[in-house]
Amino acid sequence: MIGEPYAAALAGRGTAEIESADGRRRPLRVADWLRARPGDAGLLLRCSGATLDVGSGPGRLTVALAELGLPSLGIDVTPYAVEMTRAAGGLALHRDVFDRVPGTGRWRTVLLADGNVGIGGDPGALLHRVAQLLAPDGRALVEVEPRGGRSRVERVRLVAAERRTPWFDWAHLALDDAPALAARCGMRLTDHWEEAGRCFAVLAHRTAARPAG
Repeated sequence: MIGEPYAAALAGRGTAEIESADGRRRPLRVADWLRARPGDAGLLLRCSGATLDVGSGPGRLTVALAELGLPSLGIDVTPYAVEMTRAAGGLALHRDVFDRVPGTGRWRTVLLADGNVGIGGDPGALLHRVAQLLAPDGRALVEVEPRGGRSRVERVRLVAAERRTPWFDWAHLALDDAPALAARCGMRLTDHWEEAGRCFAVLAHRTAARPAG
């Protein structure tokens, strides 16, 4: 879907922009995905057990988890991003989250960082899929828009020089809307935090045991 402009930007062969349907453009912030970002530390510390990094890109979180001693797998739809993850020492597969994923129903943590809750333009469908991937006592760590933000779906494409991808939908989920959406997907919001200007929500299966007290 995001194709050659994204891969070229990852490889350092120029820059890419995100173009909205109304003609506005903003940079594709590839540099954020190539090295540790402020806010990553708290996210990584909350991971436990086998962790699936959905939309792992070049693998900074997948690799960081492995370095912390946690079994981790990244999945991404861009082959070059998967190659970068493997070259950096991480385990990654070229895979769509809605296709067959190893360990379905057994992952202790599923990551949706860097706005990846927007994948497919339908956070409800994505969180329903995440619930299937998680172990009964697992948790999803989801980066969301901060409190007071607005949930929305936008029609976008990537532009780099003369190359343009097809249009696709990308969603944004606000923290205020996360509890109701999680409930519709068989999950519940158990915690949230903010760090370095980023906001994260913790989602668990609705039937999972609640902490004592």
